[in-house]
Amino acid sequence: MTGFVSFVSSGPGDPDLLTVKAVDRLQKAEVILFDDLSAGPILEHAQPDADLIGVGKRAGRASPKQDHVSRVLVDHAEAGLRVVRLKSGDSGMFGRLEEEITALQAAGIPFEIIPGVTSASAAAATAGIPLTRRLSARRVQFITGADVTGALPPDVNMAALADPLATTVIYMGKRTFPGLAARLIEHGLPGDTPAMLAEAVSTPDEKLHRFTIATLAEHLDSTSSSTPALIFYGPLAELNG
Repeated sequence: MTGFVSFVSSGPGDPDLLTVKAVDRLQKAEVILFDDLSAGPILEHAQPDADLIGVGKRAGRASPKQDHVSRVLVDHAEAGLRVVRLKSGDSGMFGRLEEEITALQAAGIPFEIIPGVTSASAAAATAGIPLTRRLSARRVQFITGADVTGALPPDVNMAALADPLATTVIYMGKRTFPGLAARLIEHGLPGDTPAMLAEAVSTPDEKLHRFTIATLAEHLDSTSSSTPALIFYGPLAELNG
């Protein structure tokens, strides 16, 4: 008898931001495969005898390979179990969801996707800023700051990223932002464009720091931290600073 997999989005870290459906699936799961950023109080919703398996990936650290994670997911589902794949933020945002869906489809295993609050929305709410503004920030764009090698993706659309009328949010971009900032300025985005660094979003350790793109690049070039963070820049990043 084939089991069932629920891809559950845990949100940015605050367990109060879980959806009702996410809590329901956690409470019913027999096996939970969780990311590092989905651990802690969120796992308190699991039933006491659930099998909890950490499969998180973190930049710069040894972590399970994606094919191994997919294999473990398939193996437990093929055993007829109710499986939750707990992913941080919204599972569809830079979470390698497609690879795991592909593995389930190849094995004929049914699944569902439960959306959640992405960390960009949570950070903007904490900062007291909207992501859009009717006249001066009519577009919002989420990008990844690192490709599979950890470098800035070579095919980024610089015209879009240097748009002064867009709110841009960069996931996993601390190490590559100094180089990106230089290219943004070369493509016409002013160096004094407001920027914000949001660290440990929606956790007790959350910190928000205000910069310009030029000063943020200098800051990140001279410091090193493994704390997960987002980078915001654009006309709204300076509000309530």
